[in-house]
Amino acid sequence: MANKRDYYEVLGVEKTATEDEIKRAFRKKAKECHPDLHPDDKTAEDRFKEINEANEVLTDPEKRARYDQFGFNDPGMGGNPFGGAGGFDFGGMGFDSIFDMFTGGTGGMGARRQGPQQGNDLRYDLRITFEEAAKGCQKSFDFYRNENCETCKGTGAKPGTSPVTCQMCHGTGQIRQSGGWMTTVRTCPTCGGTGKVIQDKCTSCGGSGRTRNRRTCTVKVPAGIDNGQTIIMNGQGEPGLRGGPSGDLYINVIVKPHKLFKRDGYDLRLDFPISFTQAALGAEVDIPTLDGTVKYKIPEGTQPDTEFRIKGSGIQQLRGSQKGDLIVRVRVEIPKKLNDKQRELLRQFDESSTGKEYEQRKGFFDKVKDLFN
Repeated sequence: MANKRDYYEVLGVEKTATEDEIKRAFRKKAKECHPDLHPDDKTAEDRFKEINEANEVLTDPEKRARYDQFGFNDPGMGGNPFGGAGGFDFGGMGFDSIFDMFTGGTGGMGARRQGPQQGNDLRYDLRITFEEAAKGCQKSFDFYRNENCETCKGTGAKPGTSPVTCQMCHGTGQIRQSGGWMTTVRTCPTCGGTGKVIQDKCTSCGGSGRTRNRRTCTVKVPAGIDNGQTIIMNGQGEPGLRGGPSGDLYINVIVKPHKLFKRDGYDLRLDFPISFTQAALGAEVDIPTLDGTVKYKIPEGTQPDTEFRIKGSGIQQLRGSQKGDLIVRVRVEIPKKLNDKQRELLRQFDESSTGKEYEQRKGFFDKVKDLFN
């Protein structure tokens, strides 16, 4: 018993887990370490037995109660208190039967390989400009996908010939091996689970039944799409096998940054520089937008980093008609170089100031005065 792991640890669940949670954890773990999926891993079978043993105990209320109370040392019972004669009983189920329980199949992996299979999905990174994302566009691009060979029509066999039944598995796609109480099923290494063997291979595809072809696709990019969002084109992936449906094409949109604007949801943000004179006296300025420039009145006494909102000059909502706003943050620039006349004028202005012109400075020095008086 010293080498046995805690059943809850084996399944990766808490001791308070419900029966449904335990069953879900068991199905996930069993599928992960099924010997058919790890033919070169000699420990897979042991792990598979371990999780089944844990599942049998923890899904049985009586056995679970005894285990929670006594662990592996249930008094009054010799050997393993949770299995038959110190071992583990699979209930007459072989690995293939248990695997079918998870997949819904009736004959293991080989049977599924002989039936229709959906084609692989494909991914393409589409790069568009900031304006194209905001306003929508139509883009064409080239991509590659594996398709059924036109010469052999996807069979992999030389025209005029056909694949023959695999003699190793007799067309089942599976190799079954029985060893005492357990039956294991693995994919036939000769035919790869298809049940068929190609004797005369097609020269165009080398017997694979597939060729890699270049295709052109045109996609409509909706207005308002954002960086990292995906457009799905159904059926534009690779063709399916044995009559299965085609996969899909996932187009990942990559939006190039803009030189002026930054996106904030459906709003746009813009840092707009003005002079300290414009901030103090106010001014009418031309604000850039994605649709051109608009006139805007900067009010007198505008402070640095003040934000103004221009309604409806943002990004159009995806699958909608409304637009976000343009949020303009004023950045007041202080000149770094002044001539003598400018310096003198500023000194005169400062000397004529009463202090009431600067609300923040007045409030600050009032606080300082109160602190030291």
